[in-house]
Amino acid sequence: MTDCTRESLGRTWTYFALSPRVLCVALKGEVDDWAAYVDAVAGHSHVNEAEEVARRGAKIPRWMAERLFPSMAKAYSWRA
Repeated sequence: MTDCTRESLGRTWTYFALSPRVLCVALKGEVDDWAAYVDAVAGHSHVNEAEEVARRGAKIPRWMAERLFPSMAKAYSWRA
């Protein structure tokens, strides 16, 4: 798991690779909330592909996101 801040996202985020070509991204919102998204990627560079997943991925259920990103779940409220 990787925590980092990218200027292009403008927020704190982290990712978890379910496989080389399936990426989950947790993204902190603007009001100290968070959500997580999943999408297929080419698998060339997860750090670079995470931005696209955060923008266009499908939101995953809260129960799944909390298991993949427990530190985000502890730090922020879930975005409904």
